[in-house]
Amino acid sequence: MWESKTKHDLMIEVWEKLDCESIGSAEIEAIEQVVRDVLGDVAVESPMKIARLLADEGAELRHSEIMELHVLRYEAKPYTAEFRNILKVGSFRQTLTSIRNLNNLRKKFLSEGDKNGIRLIRERVIEAKKKLNRTPEEAEMAEWLNVWLLTPDAFETWISLRRRSGDFKTRFPERNDPST
Repeated sequence: MWESKTKHDLMIEVWEKLDCESIGSAEIEAIEQVVRDVLGDVAVESPMKIARLLADEGAELRHSEIMELHVLRYEAKPYTAEFRNILKVGSFRQTLTSIRNLNNLRKKFLSEGDKNGIRLIRERVIEAKKKLNRTPEEAEMAEWLNVWLLTPDAFETWISLRRRSGDFKTRFPERNDPST
């Protein structure tokens, strides 16, 4: 029924078929449903992203409705606060701090029996690893994330040994300060 080949084209096509004067929560939800039906749950964009795409195409937005829908969706995500800014891999220091924060969150989820939270941590770390490996430093940080994923309880011992190793000191001489 739908002719579009991309998600964005599909959203625009649905909007055009709705033939509406302006876009609000009902129209956004209709677009979300078609995207979900055609491409699956993971393809559904946030109400704000859909609204921005349609505004760029010339749609008039009913801002208050879209904002209300966005707020409702944002509140419905139980892990938003825990995961906000938790994983930064711009430097060795940031990566190490992030891993420690993730490990604390992992322990919290374990104590609560929250398997979904643990799964989300793993997904975040795996996604971060995929974005690394362009430089020797990034490859090293990806390895840290990998070791933590495989053996989180042994990570602190491993990282202490790794940062004191001859290989690390040779590859990253400017990082020999244990606080970095």
